[in-house]
Amino acid sequence: MIKVAILGYGIVGSGVAEVLRENAKNITENAGQDIVVEKILDVRDFEDSPDAKLITKDPDEIFENRDIRIIVETIGGAGIAYEFTKRALASGKSVVTSNKELVATHGPELLQLAKDHKVSYMFEASVGGGIPIIRPIQQCLAANRITGILGILNGTTNYILTKMRLEGKDFSDALKEAQLNGYAEANPTADIEGHDSCRKIAILSSLSYGEMVDYRKISTVGITKISLIDMKYAERLGRIIKLLAMSRKYEEGVYARVSPVMLPVKHSLANVEDVFNGIIVRGNAVGDAMFYGKGAGKLPTASAVVADIIDIVKHHEITKMMVWKLPVTNNVLDIRDFESFWFVRLEVSDKQAALEYVEKTIGNVSVVTLKGYEQELAFTTSMANEGFLLQAIHGFEGKKGIRQLISLIRLY
Repeated sequence: MIKVAILGYGIVGSGVAEVLRENAKNITENAGQDIVVEKILDVRDFEDSPDAKLITKDPDEIFENRDIRIIVETIGGAGIAYEFTKRALASGKSVVTSNKELVATHGPELLQLAKDHKVSYMFEASVGGGIPIIRPIQQCLAANRITGILGILNGTTNYILTKMRLEGKDFSDALKEAQLNGYAEANPTADIEGHDSCRKIAILSSLSYGEMVDYRKISTVGITKISLIDMKYAERLGRIIKLLAMSRKYEEGVYARVSPVMLPVKHSLANVEDVFNGIIVRGNAVGDAMFYGKGAGKLPTASAVVADIIDIVKHHEITKMMVWKLPVTNNVLDIRDFESFWFVRLEVSDKQAALEYVEKTIGNVSVVTLKGYEQELAFTTSMANEGFLLQAIHGFEGKKGIRQLISLIRLY
């Protein structure tokens, strides 16, 4: 019998306990022995919970219990979760987590600590919810040199954008619905501003390229400025707006970003709707491999956590190693040196004068019209250096019939 402790009895932590309890028979068959929850650490009381008798407020009851072999960390954040994870690994206990902030911030240190103490630190659930992605990159795609990753990595923002496009809800109403359905936190900043996706693309990139990609250096833009009018323009262009995380590996470093993007309707990720995630990994041998599934929710995420637990138990004689090194120098390249093309909306007083100025400044553009918005100049640019385009576009305001910049969205 393998005894497990859970740190944090929130959505994911309670889901892990539920999966281990409800699927105990299948889990035992797959793992080769029983896996039971011995203790759950939380500062709150859960008197009506089926796990109420397992809850403790004293961490020593877990860390000093030699019978507990595996710790599940579902506290979140990089504060006390970081201290508890170090303590667990140093005491010879393997750790499984869904905490993408902790992995993205302290991954190399914690992986090395696990290696030093001959235990495992595993985090399949930190990216993609219930989608298997960490293990396939480490194992199934191990023969490849991975050169790029593109994905919808946040179920909350994908749900909001889906509701806006298909039901005509504005951003604030779609966000409220996401919160009511349990897809968004009371404070949704990490999701809607793109920070959650940023940490996830950093983890995937670090694993794929073999060295840490620091999420704090990745250009990140969320979806708070996307409007229903932008959706209509996208439809006119035969495109769909998605929040995409991207990274590409070059000899000189990594280009990475998170931002809203207008995708062609025939693109593989364009039909990823609701809380689902889609991730495309490009390998030099396999080409593009796509992974799809629910990227949010209690049980899908818990499923990935329990899968890691089973993996540790099945291979208890082998330390499950995932290691990436710290880069010698900054390996995240300036996204302004990347080439892209854009959709731009300007409020104008003189459309012809504005168009002439725009084309004189950045070259030929393709104008997009939408009935009822005659006081706007909307267009797509040609492919060009991002830094040049952004500087020019942000300088348009107040020039030659241009009142203000309304929208600026990348095209794929």
